[in-house]
Amino acid sequence: MGTLADKLTVLLADAFESAGYDRSYGDVRVSDRPDLCQFQCNGALGAARQYRANPRQIAQNVVDSISAPDVFGALSLAGPGFINIVLKDEFIAAHIQEVYGDDRLGCEITSTLGRILVDYGGPNVAKPLHVGHLRAAIIGESIVRICRFVGHEAIGDVHLGDWGLQMGLIIEGLRDRRPDLPYFDAGYIGPYPEEPPVTIGDLEELYPQASEREKGDPAFAEAARQATVELQAGRPGYRALWRHFRDVSVEDLQQSYELLNIRFDLWLGESDTQDRIPGLIARLKEEGYATQSQGALVIEVDDPEDKESMPPLMLEKTDGAVLYGTTDLATIDQRVEQFQPDYILYVVDNRQQHHFRQVFKASYKTGVAPESTRLEHNGFGTMNGKDGKPFKTREGGVMKLKDLIELVTGHARARIETIESVREYDEEEKEHIARIVGVAALKYADLMNHRTKDYVFDLDRFSSFEGRTGPYILYAAVRIKSVLRRAEERGLQPDSILAPQSESERDLDLKLSELPSVVDLAFETRAPNHLCEYAFQLATAYNRFYHTHHILNEKDAERRASWLAVSGVTLRVLEKVLDLLGIEVPGRM
Repeated sequence: MGTLADKLTVLLADAFESAGYDRSYGDVRVSDRPDLCQFQCNGALGAARQYRANPRQIAQNVVDSISAPDVFGALSLAGPGFINIVLKDEFIAAHIQEVYGDDRLGCEITSTLGRILVDYGGPNVAKPLHVGHLRAAIIGESIVRICRFVGHEAIGDVHLGDWGLQMGLIIEGLRDRRPDLPYFDAGYIGPYPEEPPVTIGDLEELYPQASEREKGDPAFAEAARQATVELQAGRPGYRALWRHFRDVSVEDLQQSYELLNIRFDLWLGESDTQDRIPGLIARLKEEGYATQSQGALVIEVDDPEDKESMPPLMLEKTDGAVLYGTTDLATIDQRVEQFQPDYILYVVDNRQQHHFRQVFKASYKTGVAPESTRLEHNGFGTMNGKDGKPFKTREGGVMKLKDLIELVTGHARARIETIESVREYDEEEKEHIARIVGVAALKYADLMNHRTKDYVFDLDRFSSFEGRTGPYILYAAVRIKSVLRRAEERGLQPDSILAPQSESERDLDLKLSELPSVVDLAFETRAPNHLCEYAFQLATAYNRFYHTHHILNEKDAERRASWLAVSGVTLRVLEKVLDLLGIEVPGRM
């Protein structure tokens, strides 16, 4: 079905063709000047260059070729050759009626279906989630949902940091606390205990303590490095401990992500690629891609055609240790082999841009990634405090994600207590609503900014029920639910959508028609902020409509039924957009 602009593009393309011009010039878009017209076509200016003719005359010829009296209320020329378009209200209503009856609200499935693997989250085993993990998870989850809605098969992978020196540090830290555990006895042949010897609280203490000790205790640092080597070589006791660390961490991570309405399909990590690294390096050596440089093994990725020179990707250090780039290359190798993706999207901090350029160039050069697999780094900026620096606790530490969620939930609880109707709810429902509103405030505040931009975290502003905020949009959706619920209680049902009879009703209908183009733009740019802005505009348009028309008290039964239908489709569109953003909607507020 598409948008109203899509339908108009077909009509204008036909008109350009009928007038003797290429139909590609018939593109129609929403007007930049809604005070003058609803839509506009600027194709005559481009056609003038090709056909060496006056653009205004071309535009007049096109308008003269149009014969669609049921569609256009007015067609006029402006400036050097713009075609201004105003539609008949009946045509607008007929389109919204189609949207109302469509399960996908006018959005079409893409014609080129693909498999898209999205790498987002990036937490580490034994470390609690903190605010630095927030943006990757929120943005990545939305991108996954958008990919699926447009028709692609999307696979979300958390990509755990579960390998390397941090594991050795925790092993040695635990040895100091519990040297009696069988995991440290090299002669022990098992079986090892099924119950983990640590809790998530233990791990959250062990790692920072061991990491700090490493800096000033050479003997401990060497022991941790040796433990890491033995773990990676397959020492049974250390592998059993590592599995405990991983399982305990994953269980806690899943609970934290669930609070944000985020769910991953895959819980793979760096460890899952380690077995393929030796074979991959051997192949790269044999085929001449991996070469020695000052004692290290590298892949030259510099291209004379690049504007900036790029250093080689290092595979092995002089001591034979592999690096993040090696693991990332092996991960691409694994993903291509296991999933055959058309795209691999990395939702990772902007500061990793250079790293991913190296890895991607090395992947294509060596054939690890075929040309048919598109590798993309979808970078993002940082969430900062009011001082412009990365957001921290009042004490200056990095805030845990669970603490941040508790903070926004508590703030939301205080705000919703000011709503008179909410005071009557039981405590369990109040807490449920507060969690949804708090998380909506947090997620919308993040996603409303283009992902590449930094933004300032301002809880008071983000929690407001006015302006571009999550609570404002939730309140609009809940308001519609209330209208429809009260209508049902009175036995009133929606029916056919009539031609709008006011400016606010017309504006709402026109805004409803834009959903498909906004979804497409959000997918093409991997930028959920377009959906955030659309949700705000739609909520605002409905609020104006609601305040202009007394829906339930309207005496004209047909008009009332039409308004209920418009309210219903508005709710469905709002809920769909919020779902694509990973935001839940409460039943009432």
